[in-house]
Amino acid sequence: MYIRKYFMLLFLTVPLLSSVSNLRLKTALDMLEKNNLELKISKFNEQMRAYEAVAAEGHQYGKLDLSVSGMRSNDAGNVFGFKLQSREATFGDFGFSDFNPANPNILSVQPNDLNYPQTRNHFQTKISYMLPLYTGGKLTEYARITKAMQRMSQYDTQKILNEKIFQTKKAFYDISLIENYIHNLSKIMKNINRLASVVSSMKKEGYAQEIDTLEVQARKAETQSMYNQAKLNRDLAYQFLSFLLDEEVKSIHKVNDMAPMPHINVQSVEENNIDIQKALLGVEITEMSMKVAEANYLPTVGAFGEYGSADNTLWNDFTGKDSYTIGVQLKWNVFNGGIDAANLEKEKVNHLKVQSQVALAKSGIALKVKKLETEVLSKNNDIKSYKKQLRFARKVYENYKARYKEGIVSISDVLIKQSKELEVLLKLLTVKNERNTKIFEINSMINEG
Repeated sequence: MYIRKYFMLLFLTVPLLSSVSNLRLKTALDMLEKNNLELKISKFNEQMRAYEAVAAEGHQYGKLDLSVSGMRSNDAGNVFGFKLQSREATFGDFGFSDFNPANPNILSVQPNDLNYPQTRNHFQTKISYMLPLYTGGKLTEYARITKAMQRMSQYDTQKILNEKIFQTKKAFYDISLIENYIHNLSKIMKNINRLASVVSSMKKEGYAQEIDTLEVQARKAETQSMYNQAKLNRDLAYQFLSFLLDEEVKSIHKVNDMAPMPHINVQSVEENNIDIQKALLGVEITEMSMKVAEANYLPTVGAFGEYGSADNTLWNDFTGKDSYTIGVQLKWNVFNGGIDAANLEKEKVNHLKVQSQVALAKSGIALKVKKLETEVLSKNNDIKSYKKQLRFARKVYENYKARYKEGIVSISDVLIKQSKELEVLLKLLTVKNERNTKIFEINSMINEG
């Protein structure tokens, strides 16, 4: 019994402990679209907007209501009204039983049957239908606006997706760069260990001093600290990637530490950029809003139909006591203090504002993309320069290490050259990281995954 409970607990716990190893970027992007919690929330907003669009369109088809009511009253007005609705009113209900032609004060007689009727039940069933025949285009435009808002929510989701793709790619390239950095630090630490061996040998022969040993040990401790910090940064990057994918990631399949540059042209930017598309959709929405404001100058026409039956017993002789009412109403606002005119002018100004926003978005985003492209090209030149400097710094270090063995330079000189190698390495990896970030930002702006 206990064994079975143990295995059931283990089985239920397995999904919580699941993790991904050697994750490829393409697989991660697929997981992102499926698992990311922020994307899920945005898609829920899309669904709500879709239902709002259906609800707005539904107003055009009118409203059909069914009502069933039951009442009991001895109120004179109610009872008389009940009998009329049930088509059962008689002259006796008016109090004719108290009528006496011989009474000279007949007009002052208070008819008992009319004033004090017996308590009566009343059951009424009605079906009513109200249909807007003409609203000046308001309902049509409201339906179009809600559909446009649904499309706007889809753009919002796509923008969030682009941002998460940007973050996921950056996490992959950051981890790959950190791995590269850790690999290079490992090499430097091996070189320091070799240098420590050289110093130890030279010390035995009397060519090196205790201070040389201490300097090498200090450099080794400094490099070890940088190595440990790099590993912590890698762990943090993995935690962020796991958060994005809503699943624990143990390791990734390393990518090239230089992200490919996308093809860019002004037309593709304008056609694909989400902010520009949202601004263009905003122009459409303001045009619809203007039509809604213009509709306030037009009449509204509605039709009404009602069919029902009433009796003192529920659904008794329904067709024998049924009734109907149909009608049409026209309503036209003639004057409201200039409110409609002010609202229409406001919508016109808003339309002009949004058009200006579109022009601003197009020019601003095109300028930003061009600026990022220029910065990437500049970073490419910096990377080429730092690669040459790194090769040179490594050769200089090896040269100084050989000179130290010959007693030409001090251990401090050797370690300074090694520091230069590490400095250039850090600059190279930093520039690569900055370059990749700008490329991912361009991808996000031109809506390329």
